[in-house]
Amino acid sequence: MTADANFDRARKESLKEAVLNRRMLICVFTGFSSGLPLYLLFQMVPYWLRTEGVGLAEIGFFALVQFPYTWKFLWAPIMDRYTLPFLGHRRGWILVTQLALLVSIGVLGFFKPAMSLWTVAYLATAVAFFSASQDIVLDAYRRELLPDVELGLGNSVHVQAYRLSGLIPGGLGLILADRLPWNMVFVIVALFMLVGVVMTMVIAEAIKEPSPPRSLKESVIEPFREFIGRAGLRSALLVLAFLFFYKLGDNMATALQTPFFHDVGFSGTQIGTIAKMVGTTAAIVGGLIGGLIMVKVSINRALWMFGFVQIASILGFALLSVVGANPWMLAFAMAFEYLGVGLGTAALTAFMAKSTNVAFAATQFALFTALISVPRVLASATTGLIVEHVGWTNFFLLCTVLAIPGMLLLFKVAPWNEDSV
Repeated sequence: MTADANFDRARKESLKEAVLNRRMLICVFTGFSSGLPLYLLFQMVPYWLRTEGVGLAEIGFFALVQFPYTWKFLWAPIMDRYTLPFLGHRRGWILVTQLALLVSIGVLGFFKPAMSLWTVAYLATAVAFFSASQDIVLDAYRRELLPDVELGLGNSVHVQAYRLSGLIPGGLGLILADRLPWNMVFVIVALFMLVGVVMTMVIAEAIKEPSPPRSLKESVIEPFREFIGRAGLRSALLVLAFLFFYKLGDNMATALQTPFFHDVGFSGTQIGTIAKMVGTTAAIVGGLIGGLIMVKVSINRALWMFGFVQIASILGFALLSVVGANPWMLAFAMAFEYLGVGLGTAALTAFMAKSTNVAFAATQFALFTALISVPRVLASATTGLIVEHVGWTNFFLLCTVLAIPGMLLLFKVAPWNEDSV
């Protein structure tokens, strides 16, 4: 057998081993548990508010309840430093946040937005806080679990399961809302958090003998010192700027997605069956393809290739806003957009994981994911006002333009000819 044949065989075996192992299965469950509460806030709650007569501007500002996602690095050191007296260093925190999410999501639907909008806002903020806290620990657990060679694929699997969970609040929830009262819909969606609870009880700690920081001060200072000291302050700031801008246009385009579909003229059942099923399937396919591609090519090159697809896909929504309530056009726009979302998110998540030091996984990963959530929250808060002034079509064209700066930063943070981050 020739040397080339031996190399090809070894590469195929390594790919098979990277795909078919228990770690990938765990990533499926971490993704589902992490994504469900975000999609509840991102898709089901805005549609619920719209059906209850809340205005677009108010719905946009309502997205500010998602700010815990952008500030989670502030309390991540606490979760890195302290271990709860049950289930271990990571699993104890995971279980607490999951049970808190189950309760807070279930209670949310028992209030009427038209009469208790502030109460709904407070409860939604609690959901966001518990969700962001769960993300802190799940991201750290996944970084500890995956060897470097599996970071691209493992994080891609996590992201696609994350997207798949959106079928529950963004698909099933909207379909049920046409048939059941909203309080029952929220309870049913909340019960799906039991998937995460079962996972937490079954898995083992990724590191058998963890070494948490010796003090709270150390858990706060060292992750930032290590990140800045690794390549210098200028490089660190460029990485943070890239994380902020890479998905800015995409986040803006999808910020008021369900109200957009409502305004175009689609019913809740159409949104739940066509938009969510097609979009989620496309995102999963795109993300898994992206993960497999990243086994073969570098994360840097994936960021370039997938970024261009991500930008072009925003234009599908602009076309839908012109065509109107055409189910086939809805399916096309969602498939194209979420193919780009799946590819881009897979590459960006792998980039963040690669940029994280395992010793400071919770705080550094929390900082990175907080930064990429800032555009989503700010976009959701301002897009309602922008749309009311310029209309849906011009809004999506603006989103396309705003996606360009993140691509330009790739020249500095992820050059095409460099093999890794």
